[in-house]
Amino acid sequence: MEGKNETCAFRKMARLAGIIGASVAIIALLVGCSSGGSASNSSQTSSASTSKASLSGSQLNIYCGAGMTDPFQKIADAFESKTGCKMNITFANAAQIQTQIDTTKEGDFFIAGSAEELKPVENYVETSTNLVKHIPVLAVPSSNPKSIASLADLEKCDLLLIGDPESTPIGKIAKKALTDAGIWETLQSRNAVTTTTTAPQIANALAKGEGDAGIVWKENVKADGASILNIPEMSTYVKTVPAARLTSVADKTAADEFEKFLQTEEARKIWEEYGYEVV
Repeated sequence: MEGKNETCAFRKMARLAGIIGASVAIIALLVGCSSGGSASNSSQTSSASTSKASLSGSQLNIYCGAGMTDPFQKIADAFESKTGCKMNITFANAAQIQTQIDTTKEGDFFIAGSAEELKPVENYVETSTNLVKHIPVLAVPSSNPKSIASLADLEKCDLLLIGDPESTPIGKIAKKALTDAGIWETLQSRNAVTTTTTAPQIANALAKGEGDAGIVWKENVKADGASILNIPEMSTYVKTVPAARLTSVADKTAADEFEKFLQTEEARKIWEEYGYEVV
């Protein structure tokens, strides 16, 4: 009887030990999964941090048309803040930028006023991506002293402001529009045309009443004292702003990341904030 009791007790202890062992195993498994998950999350966090910090110490050298200074500087600042990549921007007119690219054979991107502005440096362009529409408009001082209502009315101007037709996209557009309207030669013969090197100068001068009218980019007319005229004829001269990646790119990783950023909703909203239409 005593032997049977001992055997029965032994079996109970064995079953209890088995239950305890199984419980320990389950707990260990759960702890292991939890630990593994934490390690995975930690790895992902570390990877994200590394990705964000991977451009720290990198830099991009970018040429951009002066008329796009405000929106593009904001885009560049946003990219630098997100990635740590230093953004060196040269704002100038197209002719100056083309000369610099051709002379130095350096730089990573050229944000041009139109596709035509890439032609003189096409041998240095690796790829080109359209970003936004560049919209030329007819602007006047708010008082509209010459009662301008059409392109043909510009013939009445004593002082018409346009960009330099030899070095700026907006100047070339102005000359073509005035030639198409049949008044370019007349205005030239009266010395009624004054040229500037950048579009913002035109808008600022008109806001101060220094001119009867001007042909300028839409986004540049923002100062009090200048107004945009709704002239349907001007829609013929809308251009597209390309981002050209140059063959002289020094940091391909940084350049790749910036190209991606230019296609983000954040970048697009900045362009729209300044009056551009996304392509």
